[in-house]
Amino acid sequence: MKLRFYILLILGFLFINGCSGEQPASLSSGTSSSSSSIFIPPSPFPWDWNGIIGTGQSLGVGGQAPVKTTNQRYGNLKLSLGNGTVPPWNSDLASLSMVPLVEPIRPLATGYPSPYPRNIYGETFHTAMADQISTLMQNQLGSNFITVHTVVGEAGQGYSAIKKGAVDTGTTGRAYSASIFETEAITKIARKAGKTFGISAIVITHGETDSGSSMYGTYLRQLWTDYNADIPKITGQTNKIIMFVNQQHAYGNTLGSRSPATLAQWKVGILYPDDIVCTGPKYQYEYTSDGVHMTAKGYDMLGEKLGQIYYKRLILKENWQPLQPTNVTRNGNTITVYFNVPVPPLRWDTSLPAPHQTQLTQWANGKGFEIFSNTSNYVISSIEIVDNSVVITSSDNLPATGLYIGYAMTSDGVAPSGHTFRSGQLCDSDPFIGSLSGEAQPNYCVSFYIEVP
Repeated sequence: MKLRFYILLILGFLFINGCSGEQPASLSSGTSSSSSSIFIPPSPFPWDWNGIIGTGQSLGVGGQAPVKTTNQRYGNLKLSLGNGTVPPWNSDLASLSMVPLVEPIRPLATGYPSPYPRNIYGETFHTAMADQISTLMQNQLGSNFITVHTVVGEAGQGYSAIKKGAVDTGTTGRAYSASIFETEAITKIARKAGKTFGISAIVITHGETDSGSSMYGTYLRQLWTDYNADIPKITGQTNKIIMFVNQQHAYGNTLGSRSPATLAQWKVGILYPDDIVCTGPKYQYEYTSDGVHMTAKGYDMLGEKLGQIYYKRLILKENWQPLQPTNVTRNGNTITVYFNVPVPPLRWDTSLPAPHQTQLTQWANGKGFEIFSNTSNYVISSIEIVDNSVVITSSDNLPATGLYIGYAMTSDGVAPSGHTFRSGQLCDSDPFIGSLSGEAQPNYCVSFYIEVP
């Protein structure tokens, strides 16, 4: 049975990356246990300075969030250009130096669009992420750990602007070149300082502009491939660079719309579990009034969660996976979805607004779950958590084929105040508390839809 569902997963992902439109794809996860196994990296880790490249679009560069994290507690670093000007990309500029990692990463942009080095629009998640990693290292392992952050995303731009080979128009297209430039510069500075340095992770916070792209999963894989080909030539590292991908929930935001990119952001972590990690959703965080960008607190909490996952995957070597479906079965009009649960038990977070209360009300009882076909939506009459599964019952007669179960995938066309457009209430019981926010951060279920057999 598990083999059958894994085959369905691969076929479903190929369908998404080979077809246009928003047709659902059949899939299942290759992960079927809530327990962690040991992940062995290809070579020793860490270095003295552990590089993290952040790319993406506005949510990767602090869009619409006032700067608040102006203190560095642990010695984490970023590259300063000083009075140097780039491009041209000269990693030997005398003005380059390492400085404490604080927000803003660089002086804030004053126009739009605006590429590196004028690409920062507010509080990014990077200082919070670094602080969280260092806090966990100090508290749990009694050791110092320095991360060095490179932030190159471009607000409002799709994959075409952040990929390798993007055309530099003067206002877009520098993200990849800037990340290579900073890697070269930091490598040289580290060597002069007698420090070892390598890039440990790429964090991509992206997908809104490409929300309707059926090729988005292919884009993510290609970006991972390009970085893993180009970075080791600079740093000399043999370590594989892990990519962390978080899901977007703002677009498409019209009534009834779904995003192939959001689905691909989850599936790519299942297809390539040793290379790419879906860190989960962002719908649980605090958003500004546009329902697209987060507040400074939201960015910091995202950084804390990323820091926790980085610590588990790259330092503790745990095979951490998000709260995600692993299997689905049906019995008449009852559908059961089984989950990988990072920290059992499953539970509902009723502090989050319940979706589908005024639109798509067939799913008002679903707490974020949705039952649909290509032509119809079906009423959810009851829903219940049973161990590591969720049991969903419909009062409608469900079709024998062409039926899908979804979660946090379909937009009501409006974002609740302080939240984003597509969300749900399912989470686990992780007791993790963020180092800066001081708030609990359980793991929330990924947005998904899968075919019901």
